[in-house]
Amino acid sequence: MSVLPDNIESSLACAAPSGIQLTSTSNAKGVCSSWCTLADKDDLLSVAKLMKSMGARLSTITILQPKAKSAPPAKEDETPVAPTFFGGTATDGKTFEIDYHFDIDGDTLTLVVHVPYGGDVQSLTTLFRCADWPERELMELYSVVVRGHPDPRRLFIDPGIENAVLERLIPFSTLVNSATTKGLWEKILANKGSQS
Repeated sequence: MSVLPDNIESSLACAAPSGIQLTSTSNAKGVCSSWCTLADKDDLLSVAKLMKSMGARLSTITILQPKAKSAPPAKEDETPVAPTFFGGTATDGKTFEIDYHFDIDGDTLTLVVHVPYGGDVQSLTTLFRCADWPERELMELYSVVVRGHPDPRRLFIDPGIENAVLERLIPFSTLVNSATTKGLWEKILANKGSQS
């Protein structure tokens, strides 16, 4: 049986005055999984405060960059309009979706915010200390700034490498250093020929 309060949708809507979209499913054992998309990323902190007051634990934070959706064909005498996410964030293939996964006594509620490329989002470290590393990681790997983070230093990537390293396509040959691979292959072929 779900432990999420019956009035969860109205509570979330009060905490996010710009608007929400909530979907929920329950399995055969009554465990509830809910997704709440915020129309405005700036409502995140107030909704996270609500989650904290409900005894929720922040499990993790994930980020993805959804591909751009193709625009529907324009009708005659109509200007084509790019499709948008809820809240007006463009589906341009560069906008990020950041998902904050909360656990409430076995039920899951995920808060979804959309942040434009190079945009920012408020840190949740003041409410949930476990947000520290996931927020630092997303700052070093993607073009997102986490406002108010107490320690925005890098975690893993050398400071000499520019930010947003995961947003660039790295050719496989560069990744595996094909010059070295080619040299090794030439040695193997030469060695093979000398053994015949």
